Amino acid sequence: MELRQVRYFVGVAEELHFGRAAERLHIVQPTVSQQVRRLEREFGLDLFDRTTRTVTLTAAGRAFLPHARAILRAERAATEAMAVLRTEQESTLRLGTNVGLGTRLDALLTALTERAPQLMVELVSVPSATRLRQVREGELDAAFIRGVEHSQDLELLPLWRDVLVAALPARHPLAARREVALADLADLPLRLAPQEANPYLADIVVGACRRAGFEPVMGPAFTTDQDTLAAIASGRPSWTVYYEAQAQIQPAPRVTFRPFAEPAPAVRTCLAVRSGPPSHRLTALLDACNEVERRGVDCPRHP
Repeated sequence: MELRQVRYFVGVAEELHFGRAAERLHIVQPTVSQQVRRLEREFGLDLFDRTTRTVTLTAAGRAFLPHARAILRAERAATEAMAVLRTEQESTLRLGTNVGLGTRLDALLTALTERAPQLMVELVSVPSATRLRQVREGELDAAFIRGVEHSQDLELLPLWRDVLVAALPARHPLAARREVALADLADLPLRLAPQEANPYLADIVVGACRRAGFEPVMGPAFTTDQDTLAAIASGRPSWTVYYEAQAQIQPAPRVTFRPFAEPAPAVRTCLAVRSGPPSHRLTALLDACNEVERRGVDCPRHP
């Protein structure tokens, strides 16, 4: 049984005339007659009594009519539901986020609202490999990514440099300076996430230390913001790094964030998108990203 057969049957049942039903359905009469006959053969029952002058419903036709109408109502409901979903998807930007966006994310969402106030944003926080896969498969419109320089099937659009700052105990003498040189931290244990958890950041920081002339003394691993910053504030002196934009909004009353003296270590953030002409959602996002890059992010200065 096909939907069109059900639709044709209902048309004839309501018009009780094959010609008028065909006009109403905007098709030719032989097609209506043919498809109704096929439906009758499938049921093994006549749905209409036909004479040269009249068409009437049989008992089987009268029994099938309410079910046929229910089928068509269900079809309309399903079509309308999919139309609503399509409209929602067209007005929703699905964006994969990265750790450490901090004030940049707020600035980005503000700029995006200014350009496309009707656009809803759905933020998705998953590991970078999952983010890239979801962009490839169309589950995400775009995703922020670090540590990936090439992709065979995605475009990686450079956005901004995320400068790193040092997180120090507020009581430590280095916290009194306006900026710190990496070499001054050589004797303090460095708290970083394990290499396997964030190899890109680990390579950036350890490489910067080596260029500054020392091998960092590795302390306990960076676990969570709360636990790591509490340990830096209250335990034996140690240090870690934060993205500048993240440090601006990170609550840490007994920890001081200080910029590094040049050359400050930094990482590049890119936006992963599928190849091809951008949608209106993606165009608005790219414009907002460009605006955030132009504005920049001020370095946090704690007393």
